[in-house]
Amino acid sequence: MNSTMFKSLNRRFLSIISLLAVLVVAGAVNAASNVEMDLSQSPEVSGTAEGKVKMPKQQQRMALNYVNQPPLIPHSVDGYQISKNTNRCLQCHGVEHYRTTGAPRVSPTHFIDRDGKVSSEVSPRRYFCLQCHVPQTDAAPIVGNSFQPAPGFGQ
Repeated sequence: MNSTMFKSLNRRFLSIISLLAVLVVAGAVNAASNVEMDLSQSPEVSGTAEGKVKMPKQQQRMALNYVNQPPLIPHSVDGYQISKNTNRCLQCHGVEHYRTTGAPRVSPTHFIDRDGKVSSEVSPRRYFCLQCHVPQTDAAPIVGNSFQPAPGFGQ
């Protein structure tokens, strides 16, 4: 094979690789934009009439339905910032503040890390409250639900 032919093949190969790289990047950008869609934009929720969900400023705490159920949040959390640097929930529910705010204290289980070590800080795996705790609303279920509370639980 002569050098001219080799250079031609090399250019074609580089062109194909470049085209593939552009396609991969374009696909990744498109996928990333789809990830930003949250639950409120899902077809089940976005098809519901706005303003139908009532989120009172404060409600009575709801009864638990099973052992170790995370308690529901009896107030709105709109605008609460929970990030790796700040957690708005801990301003009321943290060990330092719950006595003055009257809010329930963060459970001692939230201070145990994945290795079973107890810390003075909330464990990173329990830091993002809305992973488990959700606000109460008077919203109708999006899908049917035949769940029954465990014996001795519920209302």
